[in-house]
Amino acid sequence: MRILVAEDDAPLADFLRQRLVQEQFAVQLASDGIEAQRLAANQAFDLVILDLNLPGTNGLDVLRNIRSQKPDLPVMVVTGSSLVEERVRGLDAGADDYVAKPFAFAELAARIRAVLRRGNRPANAVLTVADLAVDRVNHTVQRAGHNIELSPKEFALLEYLMRHAGQPVTRTAIVEQVWKLNFDTMTNVVDVYINYLRRKMDTGYDHALIRTVRGVGYQIGGNGANGQTDNEKCTALHAAKNA
Repeated sequence: MRILVAEDDAPLADFLRQRLVQEQFAVQLASDGIEAQRLAANQAFDLVILDLNLPGTNGLDVLRNIRSQKPDLPVMVVTGSSLVEERVRGLDAGADDYVAKPFAFAELAARIRAVLRRGNRPANAVLTVADLAVDRVNHTVQRAGHNIELSPKEFALLEYLMRHAGQPVTRTAIVEQVWKLNFDTMTNVVDVYINYLRRKMDTGYDHALIRTVRGVGYQIGGNGANGQTDNEKCTALHAAKNA
């Protein structure tokens, strides 16, 4: 799931980004109110963490702007003020929850999960392809009702494939979006992790779900959802012609 963190304290913002990534979230940072409004309006996020003391624009105005454009987008307000009045103003302006600095990250993460589980839980919180279900809020994976344990990076890779179900995604895009690195710095890490997923998700099942798209990358769902590679398809066609 994607979270927008609007925080002008650079060390804190970087800390939140690193810890949220460890919690299997994709994170975008904004350092001022204008940038936060622009990103919230133009990109798809599942939740916004908003510091009320951002430079450029009053934090409450940013909150009201987000709420007016995307009323269903959950917003969690963070501020250094301990005044009850400010907390009330934030909640009245449309915040779904409120956390005062300093805070323990474990509490913030728990509050994020709680907000995402509420009534405004996004419709695409559970992604499905065939008999595979990925819960993006609770970070659980099931195939045919059986739980599958994935590492954080395996989960992030599977979620990215599921968010683009039916579409081939390139290795370059996977490295940039899942590992947040330049493709030139990587070797065969994508292929290695794809193999990890295949062993955990496809072993013991009639149909493989992840398909290799020759010359492009990988695809889950859509045409070829049975997981056949191009080589396997060619072999099957050849066998059929000679039958």
